[in-house]
Amino acid sequence: MRHDHDADGEHTSSRRAFIRTTSVGMTAALVATSAAGASLAAPVSPVQEARAAGRPLAVTPACDGHETPAATEGPLFKPQSPERTDFITPAVSGVRLDLSGIVYDTACKPLPGSLIEFWQCDQNGDYDTAGFSLRGHQYTNSRGAFRLRTIIPRDYWGRWGKRAPHIHTQVQAPGGPVLVTQLYFPDDTQAYGRDFAELNASDRLLNRACTITLAGPQGGGYTGAFDFVIQTTAT
Repeated sequence: MRHDHDADGEHTSSRRAFIRTTSVGMTAALVATSAAGASLAAPVSPVQEARAAGRPLAVTPACDGHETPAATEGPLFKPQSPERTDFITPAVSGVRLDLSGIVYDTACKPLPGSLIEFWQCDQNGDYDTAGFSLRGHQYTNSRGAFRLRTIIPRDYWGRWGKRAPHIHTQVQAPGGPVLVTQLYFPDDTQAYGRDFAELNASDRLLNRACTITLAGPQGGGYTGAFDFVIQTTAT
C-alpha cells in the first residue's frame, strides 16, 4: 500500500484504446437506485428519482453538452485491472457507496459499450499497488449506464498537499479519446469522522463540477449518481 502523489504525467490514449470488441465483456448490470428517494435521509437529484422510479431519464440536467472536466491521472494507475462492478471483498471495509450514472456524448446521447476504469484508495487513505483491491473496469450497458459498488475513500497527504477523498476514473467511448478525471464528494458527506467541507476547501486540485450527487446516509452507506459527458472523436 502507498499514498497517491497525483503527479502530472503525459496520458497516452492508445494505452486504453479498445483491444476487445465492444461486445466482449460488456456489463449487463441495470442501473437502479437502492431505495426510493422518499426513504432516504437526504434529498436526491432528479436523476436519482427517475432511476428509482424506473422512469426515462430527461437529458437535462443529466447532460448539458459540455464535456466532463479532465484532471490529472496520478502515478498509481495500473493497467489490466479486472472487469467488475463490485469492489467490496472481505478485505475491504469502509462507508459503502452505490454509484451509478450514464455516459453521454456531447450531443447528450447515451454511449453503450463505453469503457470506464475506476481506482481509489481505501478507508485509510492507502492505494493497493501490489494487487487490484478497489480497482477495476467495466463497460456501459445498452442504455449507456454503469453501476459501481464500492466505499467512500479517505483523504491523505500527497505531493500536492492534502487530498480530499476522490475516485479516479478513465472513460472512453469505443474508438474515442480517453477522458481522465477525478470524482469528489459533497461538503456534508459523513465518513470516518472527517470534515469533508474543510478537506474539499483545502484541496487545490478539486473541481466542484466533478462532485458526486449523494443521497443518505442510510444503513451506514450512501447512494450516489454521476453522469459523464465525453468526446467520441479526437479534437
